[in-house]
Amino acid sequence: MKHKVMLALGSNLGNRVGNLRRAIQRLAPQVDVLSASPIYETDPWGYVDQPAFLNQCLLAETDLPPLELLDHLKGIEAAMGRTPSFRFGPRLIDLDILFYDHLVLDDPALQIPHPQLHQRAFVLTPLRHLAPDYVHPVLGQSVEQLASAIGESGVRPYRRLNFGAQTLIMGILNLTPDSFSGDGLLQAVNPLEAALQQARAFVEAGAHILDLGGESTRPGSQPVSAEDELARVLRVVSALAGETPAVISVDTYKARVAEEALLAGADWINDVWGLRADPALGKVAARYGVPIVLMHNRSQPAYAELQERLGGRYVGMPYRDLLGEVKAELMESVTLAREAGVRDEQIILDPGIGFGKTVEQNLELINRLDEVKALGFPLLLGVSRKSFIGYTLNVPPAERLPGTAAACVVGILHGADILRVHDVGFIVQVARMTDAIRRAPGAENVVK
Repeated sequence: MKHKVMLALGSNLGNRVGNLRRAIQRLAPQVDVLSASPIYETDPWGYVDQPAFLNQCLLAETDLPPLELLDHLKGIEAAMGRTPSFRFGPRLIDLDILFYDHLVLDDPALQIPHPQLHQRAFVLTPLRHLAPDYVHPVLGQSVEQLASAIGESGVRPYRRLNFGAQTLIMGILNLTPDSFSGDGLLQAVNPLEAALQQARAFVEAGAHILDLGGESTRPGSQPVSAEDELARVLRVVSALAGETPAVISVDTYKARVAEEALLAGADWINDVWGLRADPALGKVAARYGVPIVLMHNRSQPAYAELQERLGGRYVGMPYRDLLGEVKAELMESVTLAREAGVRDEQIILDPGIGFGKTVEQNLELINRLDEVKALGFPLLLGVSRKSFIGYTLNVPPAERLPGTAAACVVGILHGADILRVHDVGFIVQVARMTDAIRRAPGAENVVK
């Protein structure tokens, strides 16, 4: 018989994010994680002379009885290297049972519900993301009520971006030999160092997010195996995770690549196929509680055309109602995400400029982006150096910065929250200036 359980995780030693994620990975197969909260950073509690903790909560199912579940959790702690310490002391990993169905258990080895959870903001704050309406079987109050009563003092979102206050910039790191824009970092003598230097330059220029991709998605590109993609991406993710303040996004549609990248320190998943290529990818996003970008994509080789100077484009793509079909198919991806356990707050949408759309369709989609934004999710826009600009202006990839900037401005004015770009420094200034104008007094009467 399956039992619904809620678990709490904490770590304040070593690679804290990695510890949380490795613990989640080790829970299977005895425990099936359905959904994970965002990670929060928490001031030490009980004993303050120690590093800050990272805390997370899980909603899961298990066949294990309560005491066997406790043994399983303690076994994970031991296998990961946790050693005995004093009460409230530092720890590599800490796993606690919060709730088990609606059971009330008072055993010398285990109390359910957890006896202190109603006093701990570092538990209730993440838990309210998963089960706000669950009623504590002893106290008779919901998780939301308990969380509201105690507040969030000393608890901070960890590596989380706020949408709406400003346009966020995502810098593109192509860890490929065949990028359409000619910036594939595998062509460098030392690809790892080249990637790190580019990432550092992007962050210095104002990038909020770094998007690492190990497989080209240009028209006519060849698929890459998961092994090759991991070989290109993992070393860079691991190196950046230890040094960059920017959010690390992995551009992949493969569940295996995404999970390995998350274990190495990535923060986001960017799926160009909107969960249609690998059904297991949604479960990965749900299991670790990370944001996921769902892109619209109708790429079909039969409609692709390649010109040497201007690159690939799509011709004759059959849409009867461009915006209606793009929105409907994006919402199909949202449904796939929800069915996998992904919460709406984790979802970011991307209209898929250049992916299975003609030049004219791309232009229309950018000009009507506000209709996609009306779906109610943060919006990522990727127009940088793309062929619709080249064919509109008759310029090769290296000369598409003015066209990219124009498309970005229109995108911001129509609701884009994130711009995915190659030329970070220039577009940061474009975005900041557009944001300033858009937020100027009276701008709401001029700019729609």
